[in-house]
Amino acid sequence: MLSPSETKKSGYLTMQSYSSQGKLVRNGEKNKLVICIEGNIASGKTTCLEYFSKTSNIEVLTEPVSKWRNVRGHNPLGLMYQDPTRWGITLQTYIQLTMLDQHLSTISAPMRMMERSIYSAKYIFVENLYRSGKMPEVDFAVLSEWFEWITQNIAIPVDLIVYLQSSPQTCHERLKERCREEEKIIPLEYLEAIHQLYEDWLIKKTSFNVPAPVLVISADDDLQKMILQYEENREKILSGSNV
Repeated sequence: MLSPSETKKSGYLTMQSYSSQGKLVRNGEKNKLVICIEGNIASGKTTCLEYFSKTSNIEVLTEPVSKWRNVRGHNPLGLMYQDPTRWGITLQTYIQLTMLDQHLSTISAPMRMMERSIYSAKYIFVENLYRSGKMPEVDFAVLSEWFEWITQNIAIPVDLIVYLQSSPQTCHERLKERCREEEKIIPLEYLEAIHQLYEDWLIKKTSFNVPAPVLVISADDDLQKMILQYEENREKILSGSNV
């Protein structure tokens, strides 16, 4: 068995020590900020990440959608949208794995900015599948057990959550303008459900634990106005502060 000071390696994790709470942590990255950009589908996360990617000391990680579309030749993302009851657990198990991989990968800059997080994967998208009756209770229980084990045993630090708060109607209009094949069948009702889950989690704070301070940015404006908002909030975001 490895001692706490030794390295534990697998295909996805490289852990080097334990925290005072007994969680596996990485060495040498305690001072690096992690910012998660959260929001509904088509709320403007890509625009936000592209804006901050021009800053030299920020590492930007987008959602690994290409992985979700191609797992050894299979497209679990597309399958989930076609038949969520059958394929929901398949996709969400893989999303949980790939998001954990992103959280734990070595940070190559003083700051990391991520598109969503392992937390929203569980609290928003898995929760929505379950509440809508499209995920069987046994599937939800298994995913919950995995998530709880991960968060109880592995340190997944987040310093700030930037919530791009946009109306479901705005997101629906933007979806019509995008060219992602899987998103063409997303109804307004789905976006409304995702919006409510985000509001309960990050605004009302009545549903699940919020792992970091939250900076709320209104995201219903057009591209140019959104860029102005990012410029206005730039100092707060880069300092990892919501005040």
